[in-house]
Amino acid sequence: MEYMAGVARWLHFIFGITWIGLLYYFNLVQMAALKDAGADGTAAGITKHVAPRALFYFRWSAVGTWLAGAALLGANMGDAFMLRNGFAGIGIGAWLGTIMLINVWVLIWPNQKKILGMVPATDDEKAKARRVAMLASRTNMMLSIPMLFFMANGLSHSAVMGL
Repeated sequence: MEYMAGVARWLHFIFGITWIGLLYYFNLVQMAALKDAGADGTAAGITKHVAPRALFYFRWSAVGTWLAGAALLGANMGDAFMLRNGFAGIGIGAWLGTIMLINVWVLIWPNQKKILGMVPATDDEKAKARRVAMLASRTNMMLSIPMLFFMANGLSHSAVMGL
């Protein structure tokens, strides 16, 4: 069982680094770059080649992070999500991560498909989609700060969780 916990922890870190790294890339690099590239007519390279690939890894690393985190919690998952029996810290991190995962799949990804032309959308729908995706992404970036704090603090429960 210790082997599986080690694998789950490693996967949680790898997926988490990928997810949060891409989240910061989108918010701190790509949004500003797209604005500049739109002004000089070079945005097509980003929207056609970079964004779809980055969004693929972004959304699936979110799922992988959540699943590996759930595996780490194991039988303590209920206690973590109910914020009880010493699992309040990791539970807050798990709740924040869950909210962020929902934002990725319910708000960011469906709107990005409109923005990138993967699904048909009018110019007005694309403008609205840009705003919703940007706000959800910025919300996730802000939630990532306390989420990372609580997840890191939750590591002190590894002895209780048998990891």
